[in-house]
Amino acid sequence: MKRSNYFKLFFLFQFVILHSYFVPLFAQPPVMFSTTNSKAIKLFKEAQSYIGVDPKKVVELLKEAIEKDKNFLEAHAFLAEMYAYNSQFDKSVDEYNECFAINPNMMQNNYYYAGKVELKIGRYKEAKDHFSKYLASKSVSHKMDDEVAVLLKSCDFAIDQLQHPATFNPINMGPEINTSENEYFPTITADDQMFLFTRRITLPQTSRVTGLSFQEDFFYSTKENGKWTKAQSIGNMINTEANEGAPSLSPDGQYLFFVVCQDVNGYGLDRQGYGSCDIFVAKSAGNNKWSKAHNVGAPVNSKSWESQPSFSSDGKTLYFIRGIVDEEGKRKGDIYMAQIKDDGQWSNPTRLSNKINTPYDEESVFIHPDNQTLYFSSNGHVGMGGLDIYMSKRQADGEWGEPVNLGYPINTFNEENSLLVDSKGKLAYFASDRAGGFGGLDIYTFELDQKFKPENLTYMKGKVYDSKTKKPLAGNFELIDLETSKVIMESQSNAVTGEFLVCLPANKNYALNVSRPGYLFYSENFAMKEAKDISKPYLMDVPLQSIDTGLTVELKNIFFETAKYDLKDESKGELQKLIAFLNLNKTLKIELGGHTDNVGDKKMNITLSNNRAKSVYDYLIANGIDKERLTYKGYGDSKPVVPNDTPENRQRNRRTEFKVIAK
Repeated sequence: MKRSNYFKLFFLFQFVILHSYFVPLFAQPPVMFSTTNSKAIKLFKEAQSYIGVDPKKVVELLKEAIEKDKNFLEAHAFLAEMYAYNSQFDKSVDEYNECFAINPNMMQNNYYYAGKVELKIGRYKEAKDHFSKYLASKSVSHKMDDEVAVLLKSCDFAIDQLQHPATFNPINMGPEINTSENEYFPTITADDQMFLFTRRITLPQTSRVTGLSFQEDFFYSTKENGKWTKAQSIGNMINTEANEGAPSLSPDGQYLFFVVCQDVNGYGLDRQGYGSCDIFVAKSAGNNKWSKAHNVGAPVNSKSWESQPSFSSDGKTLYFIRGIVDEEGKRKGDIYMAQIKDDGQWSNPTRLSNKINTPYDEESVFIHPDNQTLYFSSNGHVGMGGLDIYMSKRQADGEWGEPVNLGYPINTFNEENSLLVDSKGKLAYFASDRAGGFGGLDIYTFELDQKFKPENLTYMKGKVYDSKTKKPLAGNFELIDLETSKVIMESQSNAVTGEFLVCLPANKNYALNVSRPGYLFYSENFAMKEAKDISKPYLMDVPLQSIDTGLTVELKNIFFETAKYDLKDESKGELQKLIAFLNLNKTLKIELGGHTDNVGDKKMNITLSNNRAKSVYDYLIANGIDKERLTYKGYGDSKPVVPNDTPENRQRNRRTEFKVIAK
């Protein structure tokens, strides 16, 4: 997962924040030098005058100074720093080792700097030795002791990982996705049917908008017969002459979040921002078309740097990176989250806990569609050096668990970033410029090790439409945890096509309600705790009935104990939905009907079904519904919806319904 230097240098948005590891050591000339050679000292001071002006000249002058005195300790240390600054890490290590050979007891802060360089090129044993010597030194300030303690753990971790590598077999996604240009930052829908990514396109002439010789646009591919089609541009409603970056599709494919950064010409075209980089969003217009993108606004965006969005399958939570410039002028990235409130506005973003965020950089956050597994990159946790990819699981109390490093060779001493995991948790995607590709950065995929997989997940997919006219409708979806009666997901079908996709994590039982003003709501039940096979999605359409007398709705999430009529707690979510529906349609009158199967005495079944209908009747009245609007009746087994010939069919016939008797 090695990234190319030009990706670091020229990627406009700088989504990967590159902080220098090295604090300038020679901003002020030392009072005394380790050399008495006046020519060497003169050359050294001249080199200082070119700092920030001509790095090559600095190196040339330092080399000349060392030629005058090979034991000029300060010149070797300064040259080591310059080599590190220029990413010539092997040469930097050589110069630091020269320092230690000349006098191991002088400038012992160099043990820290040497260790940092060695960590960047995977020399873990040497780095461990130098970090240990830094901690043991009596002549240093020890301001970096806490950091060095973590770095020592990273050395031990890396040495162990090299001896016990994980299975890792990356496969290039092929010419349908990759070209001789750079492809990176992939995103995918939960049904694995749409794959979207950034492509950096070389321009024949410098852009009049950005002043750059390249442009970043979004391309997408859809799956046909199990294979990805040739990627094509997402279109000019999203792609512009300016740059777009870090795309993130909502799991249902209805929303596209991405980043636009301010350049010398502002945000490009008519896109307005709050400063630096901002998050924008566009809504699907159906058939792979998109609405005009707009800034998500404050308080998500600010004068700081907001980037790398990831939208949760709950339909209301946005994770993103906010970069804030510190007192030293360095930008540090942390992971934040914001939620859509009941009034449709964003909440104030909150920073994730210190269990996730560190005093260093966190980047490339990705919340899996299971809404329980977080993947991100960091250089502040124990790792292989530089940015590593980590996974964290949501705990029972809602907090995030201790991050787990994905290990070698997924992580290396290079900068690893931007991992995407499909909804099944089987395949992961990433960008790499490794040998054998089509040129530059290509997107690769690999099978994710079991211990790094998210929670099991399936989904429900289909269309919402008017039951009479068959016209597609925008229906509002709510997925309710039956155990807690909490709404864990909110979504809406596409207004143009009626299409929807709802993620269904395993190990919970759910009530699904679909509603739209002027229509009866639709109820469905998903018993995922009992599901033996969740590998297959639920493919089903939702016909909504326009409110009219005589129409009936089955309440599929009303539950009773066997042969009893006391409402179970799991029924509350459905009952509250019915109450909200009646409060919205204040003139409506309904009959509550109870039904049984044909097992047992018919008179007892009539009594049982009547009592069950009355239990719902009583609940509605107790929660503010006028009893004049309600009636109830038990029908026993007189109105089966399917033959009572199997246990499954008999279960379907044991049901509660409501019928509209007056508008």
